Parts: sequence; C-alpha cells; structure tokens
Amino acid sequence: MSGDLKWNKIFGAALGTAFVILVVQQASGLIYHSEPPEKMGYFVDAPEEAAGGETAELPPDWGTVLPTADLAAGEAAFARCQACHDAHQGGADKIGPNLWGVVGGPVMHRAGFAYSDAMQKHKAEAPTWGYDQINSFITAPARYVPGTKMSFAGIRDTQTRINLIAWLRTQGSGGFAIPAPDPTRQPGAAAPAEGAAPADPAAEGAPATEATGETPTTGAPATTQATPAAPPAATSPAPAAH
Repeated sequence: MSGDLKWNKIFGAALGTAFVILVVQQASGLIYHSEPPEKMGYFVDAPEEAAGGETAELPPDWGTVLPTADLAAGEAAFARCQACHDAHQGGADKIGPNLWGVVGGPVMHRAGFAYSDAMQKHKAEAPTWGYDQINSFITAPARYVPGTKMSFAGIRDTQTRINLIAWLRTQGSGGFAIPAPDPTRQPGAAAPAEGAAPADPAAEGAPATEATGETPTTGAPATTQATPAAPPAATSPAPAAH
C-alpha cells in the first residue's frame, strides 16, 4: 500500500511541475509580447531598381557637370568611403585599395591587393575606370560588378556621385581629360535604350578607366577641355594595375 502512495506522489509531482511550466510560459508570453516597429530604425541607402516602364535616366554629361561640381561636397561625400579607402598619394591599402589616380586609371591598379575574382572578370570586360564606369560602380557596386567583395550599398543621388567623382579626379587623376559637352546627354535628349551601356565620352580617344578597386572613389578639378579625353597624364604616378 505504501508503495502505491509513493508512486502516486511521484506522478503527482511530475504533473504539478509540468502544469507550472505551462502556466509560466503562457504568462511570460502575455507579459513580454512585442509588436513589430512601425518603421525601420536604420535606413540603408541602397539604390533602387527602376520600375518597369520608367524612363531611363540619362548618363551625366561630364563636360557640363564636372566643371561646375562642388569639390568640397565631393570631399565630404568621400568621408563615407574612408573606413575602407585612402585616396592620398602613397597612402596604404585598407579593406579596399588606395584610390589615388583611380579616375581614368586601370581596373585593379594596386599591385599586391587581393581583388575579388569578380573584379578580375570585370577587368577583362572593362579594363579602365572612365567617368561612366566609376559612376555606375558607386551607384550600385554589387549590381555593376556582381560578386564584388565591396559591401557598400551605393550612392543613389546623382549630384553626390558627380561631386565625388570630381573630387576624386583631383587626387592624382588631373591628367584625365574632361570631355566636351555632349548634347545627347543633356535635358531633352532621348534616354538610352534599357540594357544598353552608355558610351563614355572620356573613353573616346583615351583608355576607359574603371574604378580602382572594391570601393567608391571620386575626383576631378573643375576644368573643361574641348578636346577628346586623353590618357592619364604621367605627372601623377598611378599605382600599377592588378
């Protein structure tokens, strides 16, 4: 008889424990219930894909926009790149390569830097960083060079990119000529067909130049030239391509 009572006590204790656990779970769920936030607390400035049917944006008319670009604003825009890049002559590589002389320079210009396989493939298709190429890259790096190691989301605002590229041109790329104004890129001109890569005016008569590595860059003093773009001047030594 006493043995039966012993087992009854054990089963009763087990059932009581299970009941307590269930009650605690239900109560904690009611007390600590959380609602999803009405809006995101952190905004990621990621470029948006153009919706179907929208008119494609004309590429910048570099002969018109670079001479009037705000270099101070471009330098300020580069602040978001400084965690991964240095744009000064002789500066060390960081997470991304040094960007001195990147505008108009060869893709993978920093010897010894570990570029991604995606960038190596891109170099075979577009070996230099011209104005259009850099603009497309910093608009959406992962879209322009699929597989790039650069995790930067991109810069959506066109004027910010123009200022940045104008400023970066002043960092060792002053010899890369500003093309003459192009009427086909000015307001009122027909936008390029969807999927068609815009021609880089600066690449006509001069090597097209692609961004130096896996991160955004900019630069260029505000001076126009009526002549076609020329290869980067030998005055400012640009890093070797890789």
